[in-house]
Amino acid sequence: MIPNHITLQQLNEQSRQTLAEHLGIVFTGTGPDWIEAEMPVDHRTHQPYGILHGGASVALAETLGSVGSHLIVSDSGHLVVGLEINANHIRRVSSGKVIGRATILHAGKSTHIWEIRISDTDSKLVCIARLTVVILKTEQK
Repeated sequence: MIPNHITLQQLNEQSRQTLAEHLGIVFTGTGPDWIEAEMPVDHRTHQPYGILHGGASVALAETLGSVGSHLIVSDSGHLVVGLEINANHIRRVSSGKVIGRATILHAGKSTHIWEIRISDTDSKLVCIARLTVVILKTEQK
């Protein structure tokens, strides 16, 4: 489903001047039904208690699923946007990085559903999220 014609370097270049770049999100891998990235846990992603902000985890999750859907539909004259996301924050992290892996659960014509698992560097689950993406026709001018 996810085409392999785009490189990780291209994905990371497309993130310039976006929230992903601001948060330090770096794409690290793709497969036929998954996409992976890492994000630092530092001053950019902390909440006032010095631990990973839940919103940063949600931003990582939505970035992964949205980019994954974009890769699936990019050659079809469509664009994708997040429709709904939910997340459960399971474990706190105060430093290092987290790794998010989004796996597509449903790839329909009008929606995609992704499961995103975010773990620490010891592979302990930090957050699990589910994202629904809607697929829209690109407006022709």
